[in-house]
Amino acid sequence: MTYKRLSEQVRELTNPQRSDTFVKLFREAVREGKIEGAYLPAERFTMPKTYTRRGSNDTYQRDMREMLFLVTPKFEKWFEETNRELAVSRKGGTLKATAENIEAGLVDFKALAAETRKKMQASYEKGQTLGKTRAKSRK
Repeated sequence: MTYKRLSEQVRELTNPQRSDTFVKLFREAVREGKIEGAYLPAERFTMPKTYTRRGSNDTYQRDMREMLFLVTPKFEKWFEETNRELAVSRKGGTLKATAENIEAGLVDFKALAAETRKKMQASYEKGQTLGKTRAKSRK
């Protein structure tokens, strides 16, 4: 059996600015029995998310109570799904096609490749059509 700290798992998030939401969902999963976890008394960790105070440029971070949990295949699946959902920023709604997002499996590479192929084919056909119409006009 492998045990892991919540602080270690939070560092593995794709979008650290959503770490507070992840901790909330994690605690809910522990409460519902989906994940086996326990608080570590008197231990705390600093969240990677930075908060901004209203009306100023000051930033700060929050501390959370540390937890220890059992890593199981069920947890791994739960984390993968939760991380994918949290990776999408709330404002934009869609992920940008970056190498990191593709490698993390957050962007469908095959769909992206098909879209690229379609754009390249349309551009090629447009160029061919343009070349043919110019050749006809010179005669």
